[in-house]
Amino acid sequence: MTPATRQEVLSLYRRVFRIAKNWQSASGQTEETVREQEYIRNEARTLFRKNRNVTDPKLIKQCIEECEARIEIGLHYNIPYPRPIHLPPMGLAHRQGRTLRHQEKLRKISKPIYLKSHDEVS
Repeated sequence: MTPATRQEVLSLYRRVFRIAKNWQSASGQTEETVREQEYIRNEARTLFRKNRNVTDPKLIKQCIEECEARIEIGLHYNIPYPRPIHLPPMGLAHRQGRTLRHQEKLRKISKPIYLKSHDEVS
């Protein structure tokens, strides 16, 4: 990891914790705000620790992009949890005999960047 990349990752980590510290839930209830703040902190710790030993520059860049996307979506919608994707059950396959395995592959490819690590951790 280059020093510039390391600084970028540490900056993102600090930014996530600053967001968690100042986070207010959409409902304004204190217990919900505390729960959401704790979720943000735990999710950040889990994902950053999981990816601590990543050395591939492309994978590092992908993780940084995912983190930035989750931050922006969370701030925009005021929801700290990943937004689900809504695809019809068999909406991606053609009618000419595509298998369920191929359907699952298409779903995986169509998954937004901000949900890539969510399924691995959950």
